[in-house]
Amino acid sequence: MNCDRFLIAVAFIALLLTIEVHAQPILETGGQQMPEEWIDASTRHRVVRLTNKNGNNSSFYFHNRPFIGNSMVYYHSDINSTPTNTSRNESLNPLNKQLYLLNLQTKISEPLTRHPVAMSGEIIFDKGGEVFFQSNDSVFSVNAFTKKSRLIFVFTSDFKGSITCLNANGTLIGGAKASEQEKEILKQNPGKSSYFNLIYEAHLPRTLFTIDVKSGKLDKLFTDSAWLNHVQFSTTDPNLMMFCHEGPWHKVNRIWTINVKTKKIEQIHHRVMEMEIAGHEWNSVDGKTIWYDLQQPKGEVFFLEGHELATGQKTKYSLNRDEWSIHFNSNHNDQLFCGDGGDSGQVAKASNGQWIYLFKPQKDRLVSEKLVSMKHHNYKLEPNVHFSPDEKWIIFRANFEGSTQVYAVEIEVPQ
Repeated sequence: MNCDRFLIAVAFIALLLTIEVHAQPILETGGQQMPEEWIDASTRHRVVRLTNKNGNNSSFYFHNRPFIGNSMVYYHSDINSTPTNTSRNESLNPLNKQLYLLNLQTKISEPLTRHPVAMSGEIIFDKGGEVFFQSNDSVFSVNAFTKKSRLIFVFTSDFKGSITCLNANGTLIGGAKASEQEKEILKQNPGKSSYFNLIYEAHLPRTLFTIDVKSGKLDKLFTDSAWLNHVQFSTTDPNLMMFCHEGPWHKVNRIWTINVKTKKIEQIHHRVMEMEIAGHEWNSVDGKTIWYDLQQPKGEVFFLEGHELATGQKTKYSLNRDEWSIHFNSNHNDQLFCGDGGDSGQVAKASNGQWIYLFKPQKDRLVSEKLVSMKHHNYKLEPNVHFSPDEKWIIFRANFEGSTQVYAVEIEVPQ
């Protein structure tokens, strides 16, 4: 009798879960105002809008982890602001955007900053709950728990740098200083199609630096007549910084590391053929591997490759043209990857690539699953995918409802 009651209870719970799943509307994603939750008609995965404040909301760049516990830091710009820059990475008015903290369970947001002037930076020390940002020549932090802010550092008139990263133990902020000539090129040529080649061809000096969070000491690490960019610290080694030589990928040896103590520099990937490109690199969660998009040659044959730092050993997964993504990301043990797809104007020239993807390694290739249709998304804004802290969702930004908002798609499809 007890067994029968148990089976009936299990069946009842399963029925309730089925009813709950089917209670979500099954809709084509985008091209209309969406409800807060829905089932993507193309993939049958559940999609949730995480940001519900009026205006535009933007999640972090793909290699900048935005999480503090089960909360996520993001940028909000209110409804009265008009975007002044609609480039691939910025849909918010830089004069009216503020940092907010979102509880991923309750979807309740609270402001972290009310800064009066333009601010930038997507830098978090999750263990201490500190969020770092820059406003003009000053670097600040705000504590996500206490909401107290403090001044960390002020750049001098002869060294105006930009911060981009924090090391693994939260002691050093990293970044790069550009020349005034480079800044003028960017000001006069704001579109990427214009400035990208101009800055690369100018071969102007850039300097990598660190700032000691406690003492405020500035350390100039390395200067080169190259566009040093994409600066990020190792996820586990507080002394290892990764950077790139920016520019047209087929013209540069892109991926490098520097030890901030010894100043030793190493090239991570070496080209083996003409028109080969590698880039949009990021560190694995355990800090052992640097992953990057690899094309041999450009726009023809597509891979995701990992470089093991300790041994130099390569792990190489193939994927097809439509599966290529502007950015990829990985979970805690590199057994799952995600990608944000791309439209026909990207390097892969994909005919059906506008999807949020989940990838699972299988021997020497990645097997893909489509999670969200992005056919109504304008890819001038890069979606920039992240695994959620519990790794049950992929978080991304999109403009398929008109404004820019942050969404999450559930990886598993309920049966």
